[in-house]
Formats: sequence, C-alpha cells, structure tokens
Amino acid sequence: MKYFFSLVCFLMIASLSCVAQSDSILVTVRNQYETEIKNADVTVVKTGETATTNDRGLVTLKAKIGDKLIIKKDKYDSTAITIQSAKGEINAIAHKQFTWKDLITPMFYIINGGLWLMLLIIFAETGLFIGFFFPGDSLLFIAGIFSDKLAVSAFDTGNVYLNLLLIIVLTTAAGILGNSVGYWFGRRIGSAMFQWNDNILFKKKYLHQAHDFYEKHGGGAVVFARFVPIVRTFAPIVAGIVAMDKKKFTFFNIIGCIAWVSSMILGGHFLQQWILKQFHFDLKQHLEVIVLGIVFVTTAPVIVKLVFGKTSSTQK
Repeated sequence: MKYFFSLVCFLMIASLSCVAQSDSILVTVRNQYETEIKNADVTVVKTGETATTNDRGLVTLKAKIGDKLIIKKDKYDSTAITIQSAKGEINAIAHKQFTWKDLITPMFYIINGGLWLMLLIIFAETGLFIGFFFPGDSLLFIAGIFSDKLAVSAFDTGNVYLNLLLIIVLTTAAGILGNSVGYWFGRRIGSAMFQWNDNILFKKKYLHQAHDFYEKHGGGAVVFARFVPIVRTFAPIVAGIVAMDKKKFTFFNIIGCIAWVSSMILGGHFLQQWILKQFHFDLKQHLEVIVLGIVFVTTAPVIVKLVFGKTSSTQK
C-alpha cells in the first residue's frame, strides 16, 4: 500500500509537470531587419495547432519545451524553431525574401554589410552619379539607433560612446572623400562643358548662373546640400563644373559633412534611448515610419521652394 501511494503521488507530480510545461507560450515573430511580422502563420508541429500573429508580431500557442514551431508567410522563407524555454517571450526570426524595394531600406545595408558597406554607400551617394537613390539621411539616423550592431561588424571597443565616435569619424571621412571625388569630376569636365553648344537639354547660361550662385552662396550651398536627398549627389559635381574655389569648397565640405553625419547619427542614437526610457516606445519597431518621416522633412523645404518659387515667378 505504501508503494502504491508513492507511485500515485509520482504520477500526479509528473502529470502536473507536463501540464505546466504545456502552458501557453508567447512568440514574437520578426524579420531579419527587426521589423515585427503580422499575419504570419505559426504551427506547433506535434499538435498541428496553428495561430496567426497580430499587428505586433505576437502569437500565443499551447506548447512545451522541445516542441518545434513552423512559421510561414508569403514572400518569406519557411522557418522552423525549437522551443528551448517556456519562460518569457520567445523570439523567432523569419527571413524576408529579397525584393528591389530592399535597396532603399537602410536596414538592408546594416544587416548585410555592416559598417563597411555603410561607408561605401555614403561615399557613393555624395561622390558618384549612381549614388543618388541611396537612403543617406535615413541610413545615418538608423545607424545611430543600431550603432551596437555596426560596431560589432567592424570594431567593438566595449564602450558605447567610443563606438559612436569612431563610427562618426569614419563616416565623415567617407562623406568628405565622396564630395571631393564629385568636385574633382566636375572640374575635369567643367571646362569642356563651357564649350558645348546650347540644345534642348543644355543651356550654357545655366552654367554661368550656377557659377554666380556658388560665388555668392557657395559655402552655404555646399553645407545645405548635405541635408537634401539627390541634391547632395550633384552639388559637389556642379561646384567643380563652375570652378568654385577649391579651398573654399574643401572647408565647407568638411564643415557640412561633420554637421550632417553627427546630427543624424547622434540624433538616432539618443532619440531612441530617450523615447524608450520616457515612453517605452521602441523606434526599432517602427523603422518604415522613421524613413518616411526623414524623407518628408528633408525634401519638404525643396518642394515648398519649387512650388512657391514658380508661383512668385508667374505672378511677376
């Protein structure tokens, strides 16, 4: 009787343990760019139970340690994970399949190339014709948010602020070099362009107007161009074409690049920390909104100037 009672107690404890291990678990599904995935199907292989993630990428399932989960969603690779712990929130990564849209997504470059690819992007955007479509402003801002990842990809000093300083220094150097290459290219082709005949696409008077503009506002134009998408790609080339004074260009090139890189990277880093601490709102989960906001802020002044400039000219 004594052994029978002990056996019953053991079976009850084992049963309760299994029930406890089969409690509901919370799973968060994100892609490789750390964006939460909604409407993804998550299936427990053993039981066949399937649930769909909500707008925050969350789903609750009945499962226990050792169970395998299968995550499926259109345009994503099928992903399998094994539950290692039933405590707390389980994070799962489902890899988004490549699309051309990824090329204008800052996290694409940070995840796939780290700091070195980011430096190449900044150089290309400010020094090469083909770089105008790169997301310079948003890339730098998000680089500030994910500065820890960038540091790990190249040099991790173990000090957050030293990592930030090194990232800013290297990125600034890449931007200065890019603008210098653009200016050099403009100087190389500039003299020849003054000999071109006017046609539908080219008017010599525009070169003279650009020359006068850079003579009068050259320094401000070089600095301001840093903060305007597309314009920053062609501004140094135009400065070279109209033969802006080299020393003047170099000085404002350095000042503009330091201001641009520092404000964007530090702004992203410290704004993320402040908002997370004060409002418990993680900017990392809303990167698309951030990118759209930065594009709007940086292009709005140009659009307003174009619209109201044309209106004023028409009224005159």
